[in-house]
Amino acid sequence: MKTLVGGAIAVILGLIGIVAWFPQFLIVLAGTVPVMLLLGGALAIYLGVDELKDTWKEGKEAETPVADSGSDEDVEKYKKEIDELKDEIETLKKD
Repeated sequence: MKTLVGGAIAVILGLIGIVAWFPQFLIVLAGTVPVMLLLGGALAIYLGVDELKDTWKEGKEAETPVADSGSDEDVEKYKKEIDELKDEIETLKKD
């Protein structure tokens, strides 16, 4: 409840201040708007360049050929190894 009352008082004082010092408010506003536009534009440029770098990086990765996952000899070798391990597991289960 205290926060609500404090917020209401702050809003009322803010409105009175803007009305009482309207020309000064416009001067401050005229000084801050260009600075905010400049900073916001710089941030947008930075984020845009960063996004372009990411898309270029993805494009280069897509262009590089992916190495073959394995030759037929490797596949046969791994199948043989798997079969040997299965046999070893079966013998251990029996013991």
